[in-house]
Amino acid sequence: MKFVVCLSREGFGEFSTVDLTLGRLYEVLAPADSHGMLRIIDNSGEDFLYPASLFEAVEV
Repeated sequence: MKFVVCLSREGFGEFSTVDLTLGRLYEVLAPADSHGMLRIIDNSGEDFLYPASLFEAVEV
């Protein structure tokens, strides 16, 4: 499993970051693709694509 921590909630155009918490650990469901996106389960409990630049990978 891969995990990331949220470092920024700055909006990216059409991407809402309301369901992210700064400093929170999130599980990555799919690896980063060529478009720089990560699929994670956010605070809503659903999985969504977010820009990888909002996160940093961590080992647990």
